[in-house]
Amino acid sequence: MCGINGFIKKQNVDLATIEKQLHAMNDSIVHRGPDDDGTFFDIQDNMAIAMGMRRLSIIDLASGKQPISSDDGQLTIVFNGEIYNYQILRQELIEKGVPFQTHSDTEVILKLYEKYGEDSFTRLDGMFAFSIHDKKKNKILIARDFFGEKPLYYTDTDKQFIWASELKSIVNDLDHRPEISRTGLNHFFRLSYIPAPHSIYKDIKKLEANHYIAYDLATLKFEIKEIAFEVDYAPKKISWNSAKDKTRQLVQESVQSRSISDVPLGTFLSGGVDSSIVSLALSQMKETKIETFSIGFEKASFDETDKSRLVAKLIDSKHHEFVIGEDDLSENIHEIILNFDEPFSDAAALPTYLVSKKTRDYVKVALTGDGGDEVFGGYNKYYVGKLNTKYTNLVPKSMHGFLQNVSGSILSTKDDKRGKRFKIKKMLNSIDYDGQYYWDIISLANTKEQLTKLLKTDFLESDLFQEYKDKISISKPGSLHEYRQVDQVLSLEGGMLPKVDRTSMLNSLECRAPFLNKQIWRFTAQLPDNYLMKGWNKKYILKEAFKKDFPDEFLEKSKQGFNIPVGDWLRSSLRAELESFIDVAFLESQNIFNVENCLALVKDHLSNKRDSTYSVWAFYCFQKWYRHTYLSLT
Repeated sequence: MCGINGFIKKQNVDLATIEKQLHAMNDSIVHRGPDDDGTFFDIQDNMAIAMGMRRLSIIDLASGKQPISSDDGQLTIVFNGEIYNYQILRQELIEKGVPFQTHSDTEVILKLYEKYGEDSFTRLDGMFAFSIHDKKKNKILIARDFFGEKPLYYTDTDKQFIWASELKSIVNDLDHRPEISRTGLNHFFRLSYIPAPHSIYKDIKKLEANHYIAYDLATLKFEIKEIAFEVDYAPKKISWNSAKDKTRQLVQESVQSRSISDVPLGTFLSGGVDSSIVSLALSQMKETKIETFSIGFEKASFDETDKSRLVAKLIDSKHHEFVIGEDDLSENIHEIILNFDEPFSDAAALPTYLVSKKTRDYVKVALTGDGGDEVFGGYNKYYVGKLNTKYTNLVPKSMHGFLQNVSGSILSTKDDKRGKRFKIKKMLNSIDYDGQYYWDIISLANTKEQLTKLLKTDFLESDLFQEYKDKISISKPGSLHEYRQVDQVLSLEGGMLPKVDRTSMLNSLECRAPFLNKQIWRFTAQLPDNYLMKGWNKKYILKEAFKKDFPDEFLEKSKQGFNIPVGDWLRSSLRAELESFIDVAFLESQNIFNVENCLALVKDHLSNKRDSTYSVWAFYCFQKWYRHTYLSLT
């Protein structure tokens, strides 16, 4: 696990200049790899190539130093991540006569590429972002993993092409702060995050998951190509018992492959279905007690540590429990939010950071339950198709607006907990008679209608999601598998995975997600919908596959997730800063927001007139990022 940087200077530059630039980029992400760093330079007559990395040593501590070059020196790689099937691939290559100098997964990628070229990328099971300099082909290859667990940003200017694991490495190297992307801005204020290929900056992009850049050093042009991996979403005939047994087998194998480590390892244990199953599977594979970690909250309605405690006792783990409150937040919130380098308002980033920070005192690697909901159909929003169809068949479109207005006052709440009222109101606001409801249900910060009130007309985009509809060939998602495809492209890559990556790596902790496995995804894509969601029973096959290992009904207990009372905190410890963000002169100077509507949104929340936690939290996070980026320049 590391962080990588690289650039191609499109004109001759002296070695001292590019060394200074690359070392500065590496220094900006030292938290991603405090154990070691490495650099590579290749100066040619008309250009200069540089690649660097920071290393968090997990595999092959002694000889896994990067960059790694091929025996003939024609290939060089820098790599961020873990390849979970590297031992299998390594053995296959050895049997074909390929020699190895190390036991690292980094060298396996390089040797695999040396033998099979770009086709080798599809064989990698893991989380990764890497770049390879191929002197023979005069190319740079830059790749990102199937789900997008590891980040990769890039920009192409007249003078240079730059890529990096984090935005700060690129932005700090530019002569000026880049312009805000209208598309990125819209995505953030709809979704609460910005999915690939966009960033908050107009001319800086994210490499999409399961894609790679092929940069031609002769022409200074590049192509973006998809890594071959076919997934057939047509259900296949498979018996229930066979599917259940296969589910258990695949999950156990994935946990096994993701537990390979030369350093101490544990699990995040929230007490929910996913983390409980991962922790159970790991405990069954280890001869000694495993380490488990959970976080709770001083506010009782948000605390669920009793569930994690029960599982820890069941699997006999060495359990560590941390309880946080508003004071813990105030000490870290600035660092957490700004480390994303662009607006990001999933409030779960705050406890994820804190549990990562505490966990790092004990282990260097943590397995998580991330991805279980997307892979096995575990979100409440997956009900929306059934509900939308039933509702629109029963309620005339002409009556829907009236019901929305009535429900707005009846269902309003002054508490920011996502209770039944919040969920019913969210569902009603996402109802769509034209089949576009799912695009609204995933809009966690603002609906399309809310956004038109918040942003000035010049900043609005008419059909924000069209490129994703085209990408997955789904305009109106209507089945569970279609919802999951949308989530893989948008919610996982843009929201869930950056949250975990940035907060854990800020603490130099590696997180691995066994449910994010290409083979598990391919398998579940071919299961009938009712195997994943039977009636109102979510993640049905996953729970049934591990039901015998837990007390009766335990896996059926509801869990609210990593919610924290940021709505309350915005009215208390964060109030003064939030109020400074609605200073009229400041808002007018930005020229982004409809000032009156913006003031009303924030003031109504602060006065407890209505709870608008998620909209106001998104506004707070954006303004904090904006002030730091464009005004403080520190």
